[in-house]
Amino acid sequence: MTIKPTGNRAIVIGGSLGGLFTGIMLRSIGWEVNIYERSDHNLDSRGGGVVLQSDVVEAFERAGISTQSLGVVAHERYYLNSDGTIDQPMPMRQMLTSWNLLYSSMRRHFPSEHYHHGKQLINVQQTGKEITASFADGTHDTADLLIGADGPHSTVRQRFLPDIHYRYAGYVAYRGLVNEDELDKDAAALFTERFVFYQFPNSHILQYVIPGEHESLVPGERRFNWVWYVNYDKKAELPQILTDKQGKHRDYSVPPGMLAPAVEQEMRSYADTVLAPPFQKLVAATQEPFVQAILDMGVPQMTFGRVALVGDAAFIPRPHTAASTAKAAANAISLADALVKHNHDVIKALPAWEPSQLAYGRQLVASGQQMGDRSQFSYGTSRFGENSDTL
Repeated sequence: MTIKPTGNRAIVIGGSLGGLFTGIMLRSIGWEVNIYERSDHNLDSRGGGVVLQSDVVEAFERAGISTQSLGVVAHERYYLNSDGTIDQPMPMRQMLTSWNLLYSSMRRHFPSEHYHHGKQLINVQQTGKEITASFADGTHDTADLLIGADGPHSTVRQRFLPDIHYRYAGYVAYRGLVNEDELDKDAAALFTERFVFYQFPNSHILQYVIPGEHESLVPGERRFNWVWYVNYDKKAELPQILTDKQGKHRDYSVPPGMLAPAVEQEMRSYADTVLAPPFQKLVAATQEPFVQAILDMGVPQMTFGRVALVGDAAFIPRPHTAASTAKAAANAISLADALVKHNHDVIKALPAWEPSQLAYGRQLVASGQQMGDRSQFSYGTSRFGENSDTL
């Protein structure tokens, strides 16, 4: 399909999923797009698994990216008893994918000459007709539109909404990936192509199968992806959890291979104490678990003249919604539609685009808070098995 260029140009700050969704959607309507990523190398997975939603598929289809092999199908859900037996089977078909597959698919589709690494934004200046981004290396770019897709630590958001910051929700998500052939056979048989949960007071853990190394969907080459939510006090405990093995304090996540040994050992011991046996085996088989603090954040506005915020730069829904990636795709789809509807006039399109996206973001944040608080704080803020007298 030949796309007729409009002559319009966009600058996207942030080269992760949100930036790439915006980039491919704007290119699909004829815009020239340059993405500027602060990291000086290709990004790798920060989150492992992703529940594939319809907005992601729509964005891929509109951009001309194949949707034939996007993930692994889970045919049903299981809820386990404490002994590992099945308490509640539930037919439910879902497609599960990985951060790596989505990122790599879009990176291959997006022209390398328009994706720029090592670009730290330091200034934004706009006039009535254009906007200019300046970077720490002395370079700059001028365009019709600037998108802030630079995540929870958004430099763009901080410039326009300096008083808006994310807040710690009171618990973290331990996460891990296990190759299919490295898990106990009985546990693997239970988990394969199913969405499996184990719930207990003030916590739950879940798992599903995702594409393996090199995006492989071949049975036996895929990965089990798990997420476990655990409560930690913000002042007394969280700083230790987010201090990596080199003694560096991380803002909200510690990547694979960097957990402090004492934190990892404490997590593994706790797993052996409270998890159902199949999940104990899954955690034990995980070579490099990682952790992220669960955050809440929402903005009162998403547009500022020729600037728009998308994805986690605007709203951070808790992962229980399984919608963070889909929200970034939906923001991008809606933005492209608004620009087309208003004949690519940014000053008219952004105010028309903003209200529905604000409402969507607020709804997701509220829904995630409700689900998370019900899971984690129905019995106070304690951790089950450590202060069991309160549970």
